[in-house]
Amino acid sequence: MEFRLLGPFEAVRDGAPVSFSRRRQERLLLAVLLLAPGRTVAAGRLAELLWEPDDGDRDGRRGTLHTYVSRLRGALRPYGVRITTRGDGYAAEPGGWRTDAAEFAERARAAAALRDPAERLRRTEEALALWRGELLDGLADGELRDRLGGELAEQRLAAQEQRAEDRLRTGRDGLHDDGGPLAAELRPLVARHPLRERLVAALMTALYRAGRQAEALDVYRTTRLALAAELGVAPGPALRDVHAKVLSADPSLDEPPLPAYAVQVRDVRLPLHTSGQPALEFCNTWAGWDGARETGAEWLTGYRALAVWAGHLGLLEDWLVTQLLKQAEQQPAAALDALAEARELRTAMHACFVAPTDRRAFKQVARAAEAAARVAEFHLDEDGLGRWRLPAATGLRLPVLAVARSAADLLADAHRFTVTACPSPDCGWLFLDAPGRRRWCSLGTCAARETTHCLD
Repeated sequence: MEFRLLGPFEAVRDGAPVSFSRRRQERLLLAVLLLAPGRTVAAGRLAELLWEPDDGDRDGRRGTLHTYVSRLRGALRPYGVRITTRGDGYAAEPGGWRTDAAEFAERARAAAALRDPAERLRRTEEALALWRGELLDGLADGELRDRLGGELAEQRLAAQEQRAEDRLRTGRDGLHDDGGPLAAELRPLVARHPLRERLVAALMTALYRAGRQAEALDVYRTTRLALAAELGVAPGPALRDVHAKVLSADPSLDEPPLPAYAVQVRDVRLPLHTSGQPALEFCNTWAGWDGARETGAEWLTGYRALAVWAGHLGLLEDWLVTQLLKQAEQQPAAALDALAEARELRTAMHACFVAPTDRRAFKQVARAAEAAARVAEFHLDEDGLGRWRLPAATGLRLPVLAVARSAADLLADAHRFTVTACPSPDCGWLFLDAPGRRRWCSLGTCAARETTHCLD
């Protein structure tokens, strides 16, 4: 049983919605208990949250609470959700249920502990994607939401700050004439939280990178005045440092340079493809490029990267990529599911290429390839040749199925036995070595580095 609290209140079991009460206060009572799993919430506290001070008979509220709890117990018993009485209060006992609020908190903490900014960014975005709106949207008003979810709101804001900083670190701020997607996202967030200096610093940097130095300085002045008026303090050293760098056009604020052997497509950084074999390219990362394996080695940082990569490798047409990107914005949860499937498929594909007898990995790739075959359509192209294509109706899984077809083509070809992994400890790049004469990958950096090591 899953309870969704980060947005409109919903109960779901096996993917289907569950309706257990139409009474707003009963659902609100359950939500309050779910936000404190296993902890006792006093009856007085519940009464304060469910009723206004001048709303009804105070003496009768305890009996009404008991009635609400009794009805909830009966409705939720078939789903294994238990509400117990503990002294002068009630508790939702942990068991066969979970909430998206607890999952968000867990994911956000795990992401914050990571050192690789690209991986941290990916995990942070996955955590934030669980939010479908405001906490208990439509069930609690703003004041009640603040009382119930202050800690969650702080965790969400900290995650948004971390995401903004990591997008800047990895060059994923998306520069455009309108100030960039990151600046556009941060403006309303800074307007709601004008005293959050990390957010302000990120917005200033994003604006500066978009050539809007004057606007970045205006943001600083506004923040400085707000801090003085509301808190009686000056900006902290980190924000003052960003201000000084904007004033002096410090090069350290510029967008990070592209890694060697990288290309930027639709504001996404992708590995420069070398083999022309999409299935192999999909398995490779920034590995072997100036030791970048530990930091920023991953290029598949989000669904946008997946769709743009598929278009760049010719697996999808440009108009399809554009359509998928719009769809991903409208359905972020489905986009994350497709991204997770792509990463799992890539792991299986890599295992197939480096260990041809791995039957479990082969079966996983085969399932994806068979799914692609079931929906593929045969079209006549402008060059007069017929080709199999995946229809746009396939949806957000389109890039996943497209690369699965490419993997199936290679796995059905004897050339799969010529796939070689670069032996450099910093690389592991996969490439085709049909003549059987090449030891190192075609990038050239690994062999050169190995020669240098031998001379030391």
